[in-house]
Amino acid sequence: MWERIIALVIKELLAILRDPRGRMVIIVPPILQLVVFSYAATLEVKNADIVILNRDSGKWGHELIQRIDGAPTFRNLIRTSDERVLHDLIERQEVIAALQIGPTFSRDIEARRSGDVQIILDGRRSNAAQIVSSYLSQIVATLADDLATPGQRAASVTIAPRYWFNPNLTFVWFTVPSLVAIIALLIGLVVTALSVARERELGTFDQLMVSPLRTHEILIGKLTPPMMIGLVHITLYVLAAIFLFGIPLRGSLILLYGSAIFYLASVVGIGLFISSLSMTQQQAILGAFVFIVPAVLLSGFATPIENMPDWLQPVTFVNPLRYFLIVVKGVFLKDIPVSEVVHNTIPLALIALCTLSAAAWLFRSRLE
Repeated sequence: MWERIIALVIKELLAILRDPRGRMVIIVPPILQLVVFSYAATLEVKNADIVILNRDSGKWGHELIQRIDGAPTFRNLIRTSDERVLHDLIERQEVIAALQIGPTFSRDIEARRSGDVQIILDGRRSNAAQIVSSYLSQIVATLADDLATPGQRAASVTIAPRYWFNPNLTFVWFTVPSLVAIIALLIGLVVTALSVARERELGTFDQLMVSPLRTHEILIGKLTPPMMIGLVHITLYVLAAIFLFGIPLRGSLILLYGSAIFYLASVVGIGLFISSLSMTQQQAILGAFVFIVPAVLLSGFATPIENMPDWLQPVTFVNPLRYFLIVVKGVFLKDIPVSEVVHNTIPLALIALCTLSAAAWLFRSRLE
């Protein structure tokens, strides 16, 4: 039996590597994902353009502008004396925020009164606008704190934030570990989905049916190559995260790979199910991406699952990417304990059992 399975595994690997489309699926998407997600797709706000309308002729209005100009977040500071220009720049989305300094700002500061500063934000870019508002508010608050008397400063509340697991809030530390799971999902699902569909297009599916291979042997032979390729991609991304991006690996690689096996098994089960339903490779690829996009959106990668509607959150329980993201980020950033890894691996094992059983049933019915 094992000789037949090994022969089928070798045959599947050769079919993938010799096919130009198969090689493209294995090589091109991981490189694009690494470049795009690590360098371009970031939730940080940098190089923001803002417009400033300074109605104050005193020194403190000028001081506030200088502090904003010196912040690395902002690229261009457009100065204007016309409020209509300010509104027009926001309407055309040439700036994300506008700052108006009141005419009595310096006078109020000298008299120890509250200065008048207005921040206008482009709500069409809500996430970036909130971050820019926080930056500007922090600069204004820092100026007010520097100008406060010792008695006022002692009476104020001082907040000293500490960011655990990512002290410098480096976005790459969040993105690259997540790519370990996302790339394994993408490659494992697409490669597996093309498997049976390729057999049908090439006309070798009938030969597979009359071969001495049994159904479970065919399934093992079909799921082993995608899992091997997935483990290779996981290894490459782990090495890139450690040596290329300098992300610390605080947890155990044994726990990571142990959970990865069940994760890849669940992904391959879904891919085999899609492949058994598809008659062509085009249908298989479309079916794979129909699953991939919602899986990424519902995984907690971009937005927390707790922020999703209550009726949508139960759908995430059948998403394998949700559980493996917790494991891979936990292993990298906070040395996740064994109990937490097991807690997130058990759902992966259940999903793998259900999807592989469904794929086996569908595959057996197609063989018959």
